[in-house]
Amino acid sequence: MADVTATLDTVLTTLRAAGADLAYRLGGTSAALLQGVHLPAGDIDLLAARREDVDAFAAALASYPCLHAASWLPESSQYFTRYEVRGVKVEMSTVERQVDSDAMECVGRGPWQHHVWVTCGSHRVPAVRLELRLATELVRNRADRYEPLLDHLTAHGCDADLLHRAMRDQGLSAEHRRLVWTRLGRSAPPP
Repeated sequence: MADVTATLDTVLTTLRAAGADLAYRLGGTSAALLQGVHLPAGDIDLLAARREDVDAFAAALASYPCLHAASWLPESSQYFTRYEVRGVKVEMSTVERQVDSDAMECVGRGPWQHHVWVTCGSHRVPAVRLELRLATELVRNRADRYEPLLDHLTAHGCDADLLHRAMRDQGLSAEHRRLVWTRLGRSAPPP
C-alpha cells in the first residue's frame, strides 16, 4: 500500500508539474488496494481517454526509466507505455475496442461512468469501481484476487445492479455468478 501510494503520488505530482492535464482512470489491483481491498498489487495501471494523454504521460515521465515506449499494440488494441518509478511499474494505455456495455473495467463507458474518488498523497484519484474489477478477476479466474474483492464487497456493500451487468457483460459462467451472489448473501438479480 505504501509503495503504491508513494509511487502514484510521485507520478501525479510529476504530471502536475509538467502541466499535463490528463483524462484518466486508475484501474487494476492498485485501484482496489487504494479502495481498501487487501490484495497484492504488482503495478499501477492508468487508463487514458486518448493517445495524446499517453504521449503527455510519457513526456512528463521522461526522466524515469522507460520500460516500454509509447506504441500501438494491435493484439490488445491498446496504445501503451510503461515506466519504472520508485521501483514500481507504472503503465498508461488506451483500450480502443468498442463495446456496448457500461459495466466493463477497461473498455466502453464503464471506467468513465463508474468510478470513485480516492485520496492518494496530495491527490484525488478517480479509481474504477470494485464491481468492475471483480468481474475482470473472475474472468481471469484469479482466486487470489477475486477472493479479497468478494470479502471487501461482502463487508462494505456493493452496487448489485452494476455487478450483475459486469458479470453478464463479461460472460461469466453460472458457477461464478452463483459464487458471487452466495458470498454476498444476496439472491441473483433477474437476467
